[in-house]
Formats: sequence, C-alpha cells, structure tokens
Amino acid sequence: MDVTIVEVSPRDGLQNEAVILPTEAKVELVTRLVAAGARRVEAVSFAHPRLVPAMADAEAVMARVPRAAGVAYAGLVLNRRGLDRALAAGVDEVNVVVCVSETFNRRNQNATTEESMQAAVEVLGRARDNGLSTTITLATSFGCPFEGEVDPERVVGLAARGAAAGAHELCLADTIGVGVPSQVRDLGARVRDAVGEEPPLRFHFHNTRNTGFANAVAAVELGARVLDASAGGIGGCPFAPRATGNIATDDLVYLLERMGLGTGYDLEALLPTAAFLGDRLGHEVPALLPRAGVFP
Repeated sequence: MDVTIVEVSPRDGLQNEAVILPTEAKVELVTRLVAAGARRVEAVSFAHPRLVPAMADAEAVMARVPRAAGVAYAGLVLNRRGLDRALAAGVDEVNVVVCVSETFNRRNQNATTEESMQAAVEVLGRARDNGLSTTITLATSFGCPFEGEVDPERVVGLAARGAAAGAHELCLADTIGVGVPSQVRDLGARVRDAVGEEPPLRFHFHNTRNTGFANAVAAVELGARVLDASAGGIGGCPFAPRATGNIATDDLVYLLERMGLGTGYDLEALLPTAAFLGDRLGHEVPALLPRAGVFP
C-alpha cells in the first residue's frame, strides 16, 4: 500500500518565508525534489503578485521546471484570472482554495466564503474542461485564528459542493496547525458519509503545535492515500504567529516507510535539500530527520 505525498515546499513552503528566493533557486529546489522521488509537486501560486510577492515569478518557474515522465505540477488558483495564468503556464493540476472560516476567507482572499466557493465551482469546471486534474482545498477546516472552533458541518457542506462541482480530490487543511487525531477521524468520517468514496480525500497538516504527524497517521488509518508535506518543514501561515511550518516531507517519508507504506521517495537523496533550503533562507529548517539521520 502506498501513500502519495504532494510536495508543497515550492509554494506553501516558500510563500511565507521572509526571504524571497530567485527563480533559479526555486527551479533548483523543484529539480532536487523530483530527483529524490517527488511525483506531485505544487510548484507555484497564481495569486496576485502584489498580494503574494514570493510567487510573482510563477510563469518563469513553470517554464524551467524539469518535465519528467510521471511528474505532475500543480498551481494554486483562487479565481478565473488565476486559472487563465495556470493554463497558459502549462500546469498539470490546479488546486483551488476556499476558507471555511468566513473571517479568514475575507482576510486571505478579500471575499466571502460563498463568493470564493462560487469562483471555485467555475474554476473546477473550466479546469476539467481543459483536461487538468483538480483539487479543492478547504482551508481552516480544523480551526480559525479569528473565530476559534470551526463547525464541522460547514466543512461537510463545502466538501459536498466541491464534489458536486466535479473536483477530482477533496483536501481538508489544518491551516494553522490546531487539529488533533480525533478531529481528523471525525471530520474525515463526516465528509465520507456525505460524499461517498469519490472523490478521494487528501489532507494538509501543519505541525505548529506538534500534532501534524499524529494527524497524518490518523488520516492514513482513515484511508487517505494523499498527504501534503513540505521539504524541511518550511512554510506556515501568516495568520498563525510563531507557526513552525508544514509537516516535513523528510520526517513524513521516514514515518510512513517505517510503517510499511511506500512513498516513492529516496530519503538519502532528499535529506540534503533541507541544508540547501536552510542556506538559501538563512535559518535552520524545522525538519528533524536531516539532523538525526535515517535508521537503520
């Protein structure tokens, strides 16, 4: 049994860093990841460059990433304009984001949740019509920094609408790293009851409160076969003070493979990427495996 890891360090990882890497460094990061076994890479975001300056060179990055057999590149989009850019840049997948929390969605996307959901439905349809794989990510599914607890039924309702719109994948995101395994099991079961086995569930965890890896195990035990992770554990959320980033690909690969689950990654090839990122970003990355080493 295998688990697919969607590598998000080039997008979710880098977009919240204080240092903006040049295009060549981003392409080198993606190249390293692909060489280490990454087969799904969320490489860029097509948000407005003024709002997310770290992703302003999305088209330039996509023009230079290695195009290898079996490797799919995803771009994050928020609206029709973002999708137009993604199509022109030649992505293989689009990930459209809707924030379950009303306050978070207004601050993050300058729109109501309903407005973002309507835009997402349009994006999903047009992306499918153009032959792209589609994911809808429901951000703040496990909690909001402004509103606190999030009603699970809001998550379920939006998930059902995303499924009805034809999303190939539903991603439940713990955007600020507050979730725990019991929430993962409960929310996953609720969504499954509402939409059935298709589309499949994907999860996006942050390790802000050191629960991200426990949540990942809970998701896998629930039946999820796609998890997001970021090399070195870089990234975070601008609305989550002192956030430590996404769950680290390095640590997640070790965890899953010690559990007998294949990931397709070569850990020995992946581990130097943490040092590369630390050097380019000017700080040590959160991942632990690059410091401890593999076992046995």
